[in-house]
Amino acid sequence: MQRMQAKKLALLSIVTFGLISLLGDIIYEGSRGAIPPFLQNLGVSAFLVGLVLGLGEFLGYALRIAFGVLSDRTGSYWGLTIGGYSLLIVIPLLAISGSWHIAIILVMFERLSKAIRAPARDTLFSYATKGMGTGKAFGLHELMDQIGAIVGPAIVAVVLLVTGERFGVAFSILLIPFIIMLFALGAAYSKLRPRISLPTGPRRKVNFKKIPRRLAIYSTAVAFNSMGLVSIALILYRASPSVLPWAVSLLYLVTQAVDAISAPIAGYIYDSVGRRLLYFPFVLSVIPSTLIFFGGLECVIASAILFGVIFGMHESIYRAAVADMTPAEVRGSAYGIFHTLYGLGFLIGGAVFGFFLDNNLFYFAIPYAVLTQALAIFILHEALKS
Repeated sequence: MQRMQAKKLALLSIVTFGLISLLGDIIYEGSRGAIPPFLQNLGVSAFLVGLVLGLGEFLGYALRIAFGVLSDRTGSYWGLTIGGYSLLIVIPLLAISGSWHIAIILVMFERLSKAIRAPARDTLFSYATKGMGTGKAFGLHELMDQIGAIVGPAIVAVVLLVTGERFGVAFSILLIPFIIMLFALGAAYSKLRPRISLPTGPRRKVNFKKIPRRLAIYSTAVAFNSMGLVSIALILYRASPSVLPWAVSLLYLVTQAVDAISAPIAGYIYDSVGRRLLYFPFVLSVIPSTLIFFGGLECVIASAILFGVIFGMHESIYRAAVADMTPAEVRGSAYGIFHTLYGLGFLIGGAVFGFFLDNNLFYFAIPYAVLTQALAIFILHEALKS
């Protein structure tokens, strides 16, 4: 009986958290496909786009360690989850940003919103879905998440096409899913909060000794993996001179659709074969990071599709591995450490690949991508055998 109740709670939590993530993704993933061509129209270089958006990713991930520790110390998992999602109001505000400087600040705040909510939400989710395999649970959550990541860019692409590339209208229309998301958050809090068993009472101190050494090694491997993976922002930037802005958003939609398919499949395989599956996305990451530099638009499209396959695994099995490696009472902090190193990798990779693009240093991309992924695989092997 207890097992049946745990499974029902897991399914309800997947649907509920999945719906909230779906709406959140409509908002911020809808905007992300439009931001690279928006900044390019304002005269921003590939290096600056890669550096600034990479910095945003880094801060969004690096600050997760602070908010992960805060969630574990205070037990305020719900408060941080709701607060982080509420900060997505900055995306509709891009409509009145006025300049690329203000737009970049708002994009940074969007990344901050994810830093606030992600460790707390993932911890809540891991508690709520313990009646189901972690790979399946995170994979199904990512599937719902990616439905929003498909709908958002589709909405923005249609608005840009119909309005003649009016970015302000495209950003402002995202206020509608934001309002719906707030209602969904309120419903989740009232329905799920009494049913999810969290550690009782706040803890004054997080015992970092309880975080396994292999979690740090694994997170370092993921840092090198993300360092050698070209970002989707630069893939879209590379596509921008060849196609209209609405088509760039459409290409981003394709990436998210592939991500949506990849995540649950990877999650189910992960629960069968275990952490050995992590080697596959590490090896695969070399291809889009080199393919983008050669050939025409068809290579850029192939890079975007492969990025979607890899990122679906990032959002499912990479996160599931953290839950499997760490005890529950320090899981928020563990996710914070993991995401910090993960974001650091994207910061470095964004600047490096952006520099390669600006200066046509195409033949440096292959050795760089191969070297970083080889180091990532070596460190991953150390983590999995420890």
